[in-house]
Amino acid sequence: MKKHILVAIGFILFSFQIQSQESDLKFTHADTLRGSITPERAWWNVLRYDILVKPDFYNKYTSGYNIITYKVIQDTHVNSMQIDLQEPLKIDSIILDNSETLKFNREGFVYHVETPKQGLNSEHEVKIYFSGKPHEAIRAPWDGGWTFTKDDKGRPWMTVTCQGLGASIWFPNKDHQSDEPDLGASLTMRVPKDLMAIANGRLTEETKHNDGTMSYKWNVDNPISNYCIIPYIGHYKKFSEQYTGIKGFLDLDYWVLDYNVEKAKNYMPTEVHNMLDAFEYWFGPYPFYEDGYKLVETEHTGMEHQSNVSYGNHYAGGYRGRDGSGTGLGLTWDFIVIHESGHEWFGNNITSKDLADMYIHESFTNYSETLFLDYNYGTEAANDYNFGLRNGIQNDKPIIPPYGVNAQGSGDMYVKGGNMLHTIRHSIDNDKLFKNILTGLNMTFHNKTVDGSEIQKYISDKAGYDYSYVFKQYLTTTQIPKLQLYVDGKNNKIHYRYTNCIEGFNLPLVLKEQNQYIKIVPTLDWQSVDIKHTNQFLFTPWRIEYMYFLNVELVKTMEQ
Repeated sequence: MKKHILVAIGFILFSFQIQSQESDLKFTHADTLRGSITPERAWWNVLRYDILVKPDFYNKYTSGYNIITYKVIQDTHVNSMQIDLQEPLKIDSIILDNSETLKFNREGFVYHVETPKQGLNSEHEVKIYFSGKPHEAIRAPWDGGWTFTKDDKGRPWMTVTCQGLGASIWFPNKDHQSDEPDLGASLTMRVPKDLMAIANGRLTEETKHNDGTMSYKWNVDNPISNYCIIPYIGHYKKFSEQYTGIKGFLDLDYWVLDYNVEKAKNYMPTEVHNMLDAFEYWFGPYPFYEDGYKLVETEHTGMEHQSNVSYGNHYAGGYRGRDGSGTGLGLTWDFIVIHESGHEWFGNNITSKDLADMYIHESFTNYSETLFLDYNYGTEAANDYNFGLRNGIQNDKPIIPPYGVNAQGSGDMYVKGGNMLHTIRHSIDNDKLFKNILTGLNMTFHNKTVDGSEIQKYISDKAGYDYSYVFKQYLTTTQIPKLQLYVDGKNNKIHYRYTNCIEGFNLPLVLKEQNQYIKIVPTLDWQSVDIKHTNQFLFTPWRIEYMYFLNVELVKTMEQ
């Protein structure tokens, strides 16, 4: 398959922090500490984060603390707690329940904190002070860390990106996706008084200090992934409106650089309303009405920070002027608004416990682009767009990597994963049911962390068909299944089977063209179906490949 460089780059990198790849699949003790539920993580559950940070733009230095409220969930207590904070930042001190200073030692990016015996179901706080010159992002958002840059007027502009690399790149926390703070989080930023500081949720407190600084405290009511808690600091101005959605009025805030206000007013609301119309139709209500929705202008392209979506797409269609599908359809809407907002449902509402299952975030959100087009332009336009994206599929390695070591799979989790879902949708052949499955996922797993197997089982159960081998084929191998067809004109039969696939692959196919309709369930063995006249067999290989992520071969004999 022809590869388009821009497509490959765009869809591998759009909203996922790319780290160095371990091609030999060898993992270190540090990978296990970061990627698994260690005994030092297992005994406590995060209830809330309350973070304060004071960034020094000119010295590129940060200091602050994180108050972690937690609950003891295991009776057998390990006498230490794992806290993650990446170098060059360091923990200065840790205080338990506002009274006891705790001892700790460092092992790479992990701190082992000595903790006393605490009763089952008891709740406690640790206040962790930290400081240092943080890691800086080199090419945000595709790597992680702080960004210290300047706006077009030469004034300070700061933010953080940290998906994949982890929120421990900028503040101490329990850096594992499986444990979100159940009761939400707050982020307070103390900055020079001429700057505005924005974070997730709603602004709850502003404090003026005698040293010429201001503190801005933002609060999130919903559970939130660590990597989604993000500060934006700069010369921002806000305009607001409301959207009438499924759950009533949703507050929409737009924070843009002061010199872009008029441009943003003429652009952003239309894109956001179109997005919400489509996604509330397909996925159900926006998941975070309590925290509102906001777009915040950034220097980098954009990220899906919950209720706090970053935007850097230059107020234009496509992905910074590019259309990954090659159809032109991708230039008629703003990729960053649509894709990054799609993560509010898949990624922020439904969150994978292990980084290995990030296809839950990226495959569904990639497919949200196709569904956005379906809602606004119709099914054939959506089919065209989804088919066009295939030029970006690499098939370099499986989408799902090893579990428990903070490993990421192939960038194919975007486009190949989206094509997998498009394939399953056509296989189900019932858009009302498919829509109910997507809405049901967001209701059933609202504000939850999940394993990939839970999502797969839900889809199979609701569809009334076991798609487990289909998921296994597309997520764990690099094979593109081949459908072989043999037309038996003498007996008016079509013979069919799958090759180049795993044992048990059994994707049902619904073939529709003009007035002809056939439903088949090919396997690795030859099967057949009767048709009235073989000269009316109108299902060209291209048309089948257009609807399903398969290769199709018309053979002259069943011995091939």
